[in-house]
Amino acid sequence: MKVAVASGKGGTGKTIISTALALAWGRTALLDCDVEAPNAHLLIRPEITGREIVTRLVPRVEEELCTHCGLCAEFCRYHALAVLPKRWMVFDELCHSCGGCQIVCPTDAIVESSRPLGELVTGHRDELLFVQGILNNGETQPVPVIREVLGRSPEDRDVVIDSPPGASCSMLTVAAAADIVLLAAEPTPFGFHDLKMAVRAIRELGRPMAVVINRSDWGDGSVRRFCDDEHLPVLLEIPHLREVAEGYTRALPLTQSAPHLTPDLIRLRAKLQALITEAAA
Repeated sequence: MKVAVASGKGGTGKTIISTALALAWGRTALLDCDVEAPNAHLLIRPEITGREIVTRLVPRVEEELCTHCGLCAEFCRYHALAVLPKRWMVFDELCHSCGGCQIVCPTDAIVESSRPLGELVTGHRDELLFVQGILNNGETQPVPVIREVLGRSPEDRDVVIDSPPGASCSMLTVAAAADIVLLAAEPTPFGFHDLKMAVRAIRELGRPMAVVINRSDWGDGSVRRFCDDEHLPVLLEIPHLREVAEGYTRALPLTQSAPHLTPDLIRLRAKLQALITEAAA
């Protein structure tokens, strides 16, 4: 199964939960799709075995063939091209690499060129496979890098995906690729508000969901009541533990800083599989 560990906002414990699940379950794969701020490697400490450049295609114009008709700029809904009477301009950061400008060009003046977008890092820790995406500084489109990471998902083992936070295109790209979404929630006003936004977004995709409440001894119980009202199963509640906080500052995974939680993490696997089976029935 493919489990996306997501959250409505950053700082809810999404990465510490996803890394703990991957380690507790044994022979798994961990995909770090939080490509704008990847940090799962700090807890996993994998042996890195490969690095690849992630590129995307952007248009370039052969000036001697261009008649400056402007059809390419008119076609591009993202305004990545501008055509003036005597020159043209391409804004690479806005281009979505759809190739439409090349298709509509009447003189075949547009060619596509590869442009570096980020990096794909692969490695392992014992039986755990590790894949991480890193978006280059200054880039504004993480989704192509996320898709490259998701494309390395193996079929012979369970996959845990550390999703980007929030309810943006990045998180929904990961959720759409998963069999189930496990939301890491925290019982704070901001955490509660953003959890509700994430739930609404994921429901549009039709994916089954479950919740882990981190720092569960905080708050007034609003998160738990919301989950009950929305029929969202709460599979685990983790109280605010000093040993977890101290372990995190030393880059220790949850399985090491709070080993008494490992049996609960292992049991989580069967609960998630049951929810996937129920949703498919």
